[in-house]
Amino acid sequence: LFREGIYLSSGDALERLAAIDHIVLDKTGTLTLGDPVLGASSEEARTARHQAAMLARASRHPFSRALVKAVGAGPIAQNICEIPGQGVVGTINGRHAKFGSASFLGATASGGSELWFAFEGDTPVAFHFDDAIRPDAAKTVIELSAMGIEVELLSGDGEERVARAAKAAGVRKWRALASPQSKAAHVKALETSGQKVLMVGDGLNDAGALASAHASIAPGGAVDVSRLASDCVFSGDSLRAIAQIITTARTARARMRENFAFAALYNIVVIP
Repeated sequence: LFREGIYLSSGDALERLAAIDHIVLDKTGTLTLGDPVLGASSEEARTARHQAAMLARASRHPFSRALVKAVGAGPIAQNICEIPGQGVVGTINGRHAKFGSASFLGATASGGSELWFAFEGDTPVAFHFDDAIRPDAAKTVIELSAMGIEVELLSGDGEERVARAAKAAGVRKWRALASPQSKAAHVKALETSGQKVLMVGDGLNDAGALASAHASIAPGGAVDVSRLASDCVFSGDSLRAIAQIITTARTARARMRENFAFAALYNIVVIP
């Protein structure tokens, strides 16, 4: 695993990974490459992007990083507070401002990959982003299904975005508009029903679900808290690392059982 750029952070991770029968995937940064770019925006958004970037610089969300990359270096707003799964609030030139999801700003989502910005009392403006699905996502889902593992997509994004990503990856079961709390609750519910869940996520809003799952994996670009909450971290753009991890874990479990069987047979024969 180490030679393939896959790093275990827990001593008993392989044992738990070998038992997995259900996988929950986050979307942005996990199913997608997590390297979005700022797309076409309205005149209002182009005018407000430098102010929005003052809030975005305090966030690790991939869309926030994309906006900062497009705008460049600059100042950060005062009294910054990031609310996981929703957005960032702060003060810019004495005015209260928000940058985040449509629901966080009271806007109507268009169904695309977007974040919204507004000063208190003003009409929110949307920033649109483009983020590609990992190139081997659909092939990996097929491989995992062949291993007897059910895959579902769980995201805080809008229904249209999540449905589009699920279709592109060949994932039949998906849920949208999931808050950090509902993600963790969903994973716990699956565990309570007897399933062995592998959570794969990269964001601050995935940390609770990662900690609640039977086993967890984070991409190398994940935020620190998600990497710390995970049993395993993989580098590179390939989602197939997930299938490789589980295959290796199952092979290791089979070798362990084989060794126990040989040891028992040896003792039965040699000791008498």
